[in-house]
Amino acid sequence: MLIGVPKEIKTLEHRVGLVPSSVKELTSRGHEVMIESDAGLGINFTDDDYIAAGAVIIGSAKEIFDKAEMIIKVKEPQANECKMLREGQVLFTYLHLAADKPQAQALCDSGCVAIAYETVTGPQGHGLPLLEPMSEIAGRLSVQVGAFNLQKHMGGLGRLIGGVPGVKPAEVLIIGGGVAGFHAAQMATGLGANVTILEQSNPRMRFLDEYFHGRANIVYSNMDTLERAVMEADLVIGAVLIPGASAPKLITRKMLSTMKRGAVMVDIAIDQGGCFETSKATTHADPTYVVDGVLHYCVANMPGAVPLSSALALNHSVLPYALRLANNGWKNTLAGDANFLNGLNVCEGKITNEPVAQALDMEYESAEKFVA
Repeated sequence: MLIGVPKEIKTLEHRVGLVPSSVKELTSRGHEVMIESDAGLGINFTDDDYIAAGAVIIGSAKEIFDKAEMIIKVKEPQANECKMLREGQVLFTYLHLAADKPQAQALCDSGCVAIAYETVTGPQGHGLPLLEPMSEIAGRLSVQVGAFNLQKHMGGLGRLIGGVPGVKPAEVLIIGGGVAGFHAAQMATGLGANVTILEQSNPRMRFLDEYFHGRANIVYSNMDTLERAVMEADLVIGAVLIPGASAPKLITRKMLSTMKRGAVMVDIAIDQGGCFETSKATTHADPTYVVDGVLHYCVANMPGAVPLSSALALNHSVLPYALRLANNGWKNTLAGDANFLNGLNVCEGKITNEPVAQALDMEYESAEKFVA
C-alpha cells in the first residue's frame, strides 16, 4: 500500500503521524511511505532519518493527498486538507467529530473512509487503545499546566500546588476517574496536593480507592458533591469522556460564582466539546482566558505541548493497526474485527458512528453495511 504522511498544520502542532521507526516497519513489509518534507522536524526527525527508514520525501502535502491510498495523521484534517481528500482514500487519525460538524460534513463530501483513533475499542469492547496514550499524557500535563497557571502572574490565585511546611497545599478536584483522570491524580498526589476524584462507576471507584490508599479522596459524583467540591477547589481538571459523543457540561456558568477568584480549570475533554459550560477551544499560542474571575485552560491538542513524547507513545499504539490496514486493506481488516470497525466514523459520504451522528444531528448508517 502507498501511505502518505503530511506535515501537521494545526496551530503549534509538532507531532507527526509516523516516526522513522514506524516507517521502517512498514517499508520492511513491502509498503511504500511518502513523508512531506520536514514533517518530523518539530521533534528532531530529519528528512534523512526518514530516507534511512525507507521513506520517500515529498515536497508538498497536495502531492501526498493526490497519490496516497492511506493518509496517516495525528490531528483532524483542517479545512484545506479535507478538500484534498478523495473518494475511497483511507484517513487514519484523530477526528473528534462530535464537536466539529463542519469537518464531519467535509469528510462526508470527500467520499473518503475516515477511521478515528479515538473510537477504536479494545478487546471485548473495553477501553480505547489508540486514545489512551494521549489521555495519559493529557492527564499528566493537566496538573503541570494547572500548577503553572495557579501562579499569580499567570492570573491564578497564587497557591503552590504542593504547599510548604505550615501552609496547606492546593485543593485539586478531578472530575472523572478514567485514564486521563487517573494519571492526573497520580501527578497531583505526587506533588503533594490534596486530591479529590469524582467518579460514578462503582468498580472504578474501588480500583481508585485501592490504588491511592488514602492519598486521594474518592467521592461518588452527583450534583451535590460536585457543587460542594467546586467551591473548595483551587484547580479543577475535567476528565470525563463518552466515546465518540459530546462531553456533558458538568460545571455550569452559575457554579463559577461560587468558586475562588483565581481558581484554575483545565478541560481535558475540550476535543469533545468540553465538560465546562464556559469552555471554548484554545491553542498553545493563546491557551487561557478568564470567565467570572476563573482562569480556563482549554487547549484542544494538549499533548502537542510535548510532541516528542506524545508522537512516540501514539506510534507505539497506532503502528499495529496501521500495519493491518496496509497489509489487508480497510474492508477486510474492519470486517474481521468489530472493535476496529468501531473506529469507522465516515464512509462513502455517511456518518457510521452512532454517537457522532446523534451529537451532530446527522444521518447515521451502520458501519457493518460498508464491510459486508
